[in-house]
Amino acid sequence: METEQVLERLCAAGAPSGFERAAALEAKALLEPLVDEVWTDRLGSVVGLRRCGKPGAKKLLLDAHLDEVGLIVTGYKDGFLRFSANGVDIRMLPDREVTVLTEPPMLGVVACLPPHVLSEEEREKAPELKDLFIDVGLSQEEAERRIPAGTPVVYRAGLTFLGERQVCAKALDDRACFAALLRGLELLQGRELDVDLYILGSVCEEFSDAGAAVGVQTLAPDFCVAVDVTHGRTPDSPKSEAFVMGGGPVVGIGPNCARWMSRRLLDKAAAAGIQAQREVMERSSGTNAWPMQIANEGIATAVLSIPLKYMHTPVEVVELSDIEDTARLLAEFAVDLGKEGPCCD
Repeated sequence: METEQVLERLCAAGAPSGFERAAALEAKALLEPLVDEVWTDRLGSVVGLRRCGKPGAKKLLLDAHLDEVGLIVTGYKDGFLRFSANGVDIRMLPDREVTVLTEPPMLGVVACLPPHVLSEEEREKAPELKDLFIDVGLSQEEAERRIPAGTPVVYRAGLTFLGERQVCAKALDDRACFAALLRGLELLQGRELDVDLYILGSVCEEFSDAGAAVGVQTLAPDFCVAVDVTHGRTPDSPKSEAFVMGGGPVVGIGPNCARWMSRRLLDKAAAAGIQAQREVMERSSGTNAWPMQIANEGIATAVLSIPLKYMHTPVEVVELSDIEDTARLLAEFAVDLGKEGPCCD
């Protein structure tokens, strides 16, 4: 299946933190042909296992989270929905189409006053969450009956191309990275491994990292790579904090990353002719690598990122070549890992 088709399936799922079932079902279906075993853990994360067949083999875990940023209904006012937000950029909300995840899902729009009735001062101010409501076209009685408090809400957006190489959609953070894991498994078909390879589609990253924390405690891998997105470069972004779209995957370097794993990623990229970029992470990486690294007795951990523009908005953008190169690098990293790593640091 082409990467854009995989992305379309994954991103179509409405699955904010704590409500990941729709994305997990898609992830599980896409994983099944590529691994020996697939299951869902107690928190709802999806796990795939490709066994290498060697006794006493070490375990490599590759993680990408399945949840997306979203909203949750907290109350009602004249049929309009009050809500709270998890990870959503509030500036994106006015006039935005959303999907209310009832059964079946309902379309809503985030209400806002038109500019004609705003004062000049009001036009200059960013909206506050308390002043925003979701309009679902219902009366107060109907809204309370059909949309219980606690119902999740996500952006409504399909997958579209920008030019020939970039795709735009909601939830590419982090489903573009899960697509890279799937593609990496495809590239490893027919290649021998000396580690058991686990794929983790984790839940709740945008809220608490709970899915990754529980996953590594349960699976007890020897090595982890957290695959997530980082900021893609735009005209207004600081060059030191954003990365070139189409410039290849970004290798994390810092205290949240085992030095030998960062070096191995960079060395494997160079050997395979894969462009790679470097991101200095002087503290926490802000990814699932943070809880992974300190799980159990400590786990050698790396961070590999895909540049993404407009993070936590309904118009996130990635370059298809970066997904492919991330998949290629993960495949090269996995081959002979048991024999070649780790080193002492």
